[in-house]
Amino acid sequence: MSYYLGLDIGTSSTKAILIDAQGNIIANVTSHYDFQTPKPLWAESNPSDWWDATKDCIAQILKENSAEDIKGIGLTGQMHGLVVLDKEGEVIRPCMMWNDQRTQEQCDEVYATIGKEEYIKITGNQVLTGFTVPKLLWLRKYEPENYAKIDKILLPKDYIRYKLSGTYSSDVSDASGTGLLEVKERKWSNVLLEKLDIPATVLPSLYESVEISAHVSASAAQETSLLEETPITAGAGDQAAQAVGCGISKEGIISATFGTSGVVFAHSKDYTSLEDGSLHSFCSAVPGEWHLMGVMLSAAGSFQWYKDQLGYEESEKEEKEGINAFTSLLENAEQTPVGSEGLFFLPYLSGERTPYADPLVRASFIGLTQKHTKAHMTRAVVEGITYGMKDLLALVNKAGVNSNVVIASGGGTKSDFWLQMMADIFEAQIKTVNASEGAAFGAALLATVGTKVYDTVEQACQAVIKETKSVNTSPYAFFYKNQHALYQKLYPALKDHYERINE
Repeated sequence: MSYYLGLDIGTSSTKAILIDAQGNIIANVTSHYDFQTPKPLWAESNPSDWWDATKDCIAQILKENSAEDIKGIGLTGQMHGLVVLDKEGEVIRPCMMWNDQRTQEQCDEVYATIGKEEYIKITGNQVLTGFTVPKLLWLRKYEPENYAKIDKILLPKDYIRYKLSGTYSSDVSDASGTGLLEVKERKWSNVLLEKLDIPATVLPSLYESVEISAHVSASAAQETSLLEETPITAGAGDQAAQAVGCGISKEGIISATFGTSGVVFAHSKDYTSLEDGSLHSFCSAVPGEWHLMGVMLSAAGSFQWYKDQLGYEESEKEEKEGINAFTSLLENAEQTPVGSEGLFFLPYLSGERTPYADPLVRASFIGLTQKHTKAHMTRAVVEGITYGMKDLLALVNKAGVNSNVVIASGGGTKSDFWLQMMADIFEAQIKTVNASEGAAFGAALLATVGTKVYDTVEQACQAVIKETKSVNTSPYAFFYKNQHALYQKLYPALKDHYERINE
C-alpha cells in the first residue's frame, strides 16, 4: 500500500491524517495542548508540546498502519509564529504566536525604517502585529539576552520539520507571512534584512510547497518509528494548505474557511497586491502562483469562546446525553428572527487584522434589550462572524477576483442553518466539498505531488476533491445586505475609544 501523511501543527492541537493516492482517509487523529496568555495581548506556545503531540499522533496512526506504507509526509501549521533556536538547536523561549498582538511599536519601527509605501511595494503586504518580523524586533528590544543567542528562526511547522529531519527549511507560502519575503520574487528580501539589521544566516532555506525539502533522520526514525529517509515535502502555511484541501488550485475560485480565524482566499496565476496592502498577497502552494487572502482573527474562535463562557447548559447536556453543544446552540438560535432583532456582535476578541489592522479593537454586543435571550445572542455571534467574513470577501472582489460561488469549509459548514446564512450574507452560492479535514488533508495531497503520484497540485485536486453540498441565496439576502451595511458602521464609530479602553 502507498499512503501519505499530513501533519497540521495548529494553535491548540496537532492533527495527523493518512490518505491513499485517491484521497481516501485511512486514519485521522488529533493530539491537544494549551497555549499561554501571560499578559493581555500576548499568546505563546511551547514548541516541545507540538513535538510531543506530533509523536503522539504518529504513534496512534502506526498502531493500525505500517511505516513502510508511508511514502511521503506533508507539513502545514499555524503561520507567523516565531520559533528561535540556539547553536545547539535548542528552543530559546516559547513561540510568540500568530494571535500575539504585543508588537505594534515594532510595526511602527518597520515603517519608520523602510517607509510604509516602500515596505508594501517590496512585500505586497502591510506589516502586522501577528507577523514574524515585528516579533523578532520585539525580542531584540525587550529580551536582548535571548536575541543574542539566536542561531536560527523557524515557523511552527518548520520546527517539526527540523525535529523530523535536522534541517532548517521552509516554503514560500508560509514565508510570505513573515514580513521578510519579496512575495512577487518568492525570495527573502536582502533590502529588508539589511535595513532592519537582521542577519540572513538566521533564516531557513526556501522551497516551493511540493518540493522535497528533507527526509526523516535516523534519530527521528528511532523516536517516531517512521522509516528513515521518508521524504518530507516543503508543505505550506495552514491557509494555503487548507485551500489545496478544498480544491482551490486555479484562477477564479474563492473559498471561505471558518476556523479559529476566518479566511477568505482567492487563487491567482499572477501576482496581485492592493496598493494599501489591506489584503494579504502571498505565494500559493501551487508552484509559481499566488493567492489573495483576507483574515479575521476570531471567526469560529468567537463561537468557541461564546460556548465556553455562556454555553454551560449545552456543554452539560453534551456530557450527559452526547448531544453536541454547538449543535444545540445553533438549533436554538435558528428559532430567533433573522437579524437577532437588532442585536449585533463585533467579533474582535483578539484584535483584528482584516479589514481593520487594529490590535486594540475589542469585541462587543451592541443593541441589547430586555427582550433579547441567549438564543438571540447566539444568533448575533454567528451573524457577526459571517458579516466579518463578508468584509473579507468584499476586499477580494475589490482586488478583481469575483465569483458567484464560494467554497466553504470549517465547523460552520456542518450546520445547514449557518450555510444558508453564509449564502444570504455573501450573496453567493455556497458549496462544500468532500475533504473536510482541511489543512492536514491539503498537506497530505502536497505530499502526493512531491512524490510524483500526481504531476501538479491542480491534477491532484481534480482527482480527489468532489462537491458535496450546494446552497443558494434566500429572500433574506436583501435584509442581510442592509444589516451588514449597519454592521460596517459600528467599528468606525467606536474606533477612537479602544486605545483608552486598553489603557
